[in-house]
Amino acid sequence: MRHLIIASSSTIHGAEYLDYLLKDLTYFFKNTENILFIPYARPSGISHDEYTEKVGAAFSKINKTVTGIHTFENPIEALKKAKGIFVGGGNTFVLINQLYKNNLIDVLKTAVNNGTPYLGTSAGSNICGLTIKTTNDMPIIYPPSFNALGFVPFNINPHYLDPDTNSKHMGETRETRIKEFHHFNTHPVIGLREGSWLAVEGNSIILKGTLTARIFEYNKSPYEVEANTQLNNLK
Repeated sequence: MRHLIIASSSTIHGAEYLDYLLKDLTYFFKNTENILFIPYARPSGISHDEYTEKVGAAFSKINKTVTGIHTFENPIEALKKAKGIFVGGGNTFVLINQLYKNNLIDVLKTAVNNGTPYLGTSAGSNICGLTIKTTNDMPIIYPPSFNALGFVPFNINPHYLDPDTNSKHMGETRETRIKEFHHFNTHPVIGLREGSWLAVEGNSIILKGTLTARIFEYNKSPYEVEANTQLNNLK
């Protein structure tokens, strides 16, 4: 059975890294003391070591250790043997490019589909959808494919922001961008607001957190769903 937490963000305003999820992660990773961390997304261009150290400090609060996949001579074997996986945020294009480069896409799919718990935040959540075409990130590198892991039957837009009627910003809103996506694609998209996540158990996909999520379906008006809504029929 698959076990995933697909979170909009690693951090919410006023809190430390991963703090808002730690209580859930204690149970989620209850069967392992060590988490295999995939730091490839490199937020702000930080090194893999720096990123892993930051994640390790957060998991130490729940008595878990963290090992970066980049420290293994054979990352494929490391992923196969992992008892818990965390893929952090940063740039989605950089992340998926490195996964393809290291031949980890199919290995990661197999591990998660066979029951290895997977935590994703931001970019690590983007890659759980059908494609990465609804990421917010700049395409600073050209990956072999925009196709993602397909753990959920829709696309994800983490850090979803509602239009601010008081803003003087003249650029496109997130909703506009997703509507543009639907001129060329038919996949549903879920806009995950900060502090929200998807809890996946087998074929069950439930929205968690305290906020609603915004759903975009092809040729339909966007609509809101409440926390604890089952989303496995969104296709």
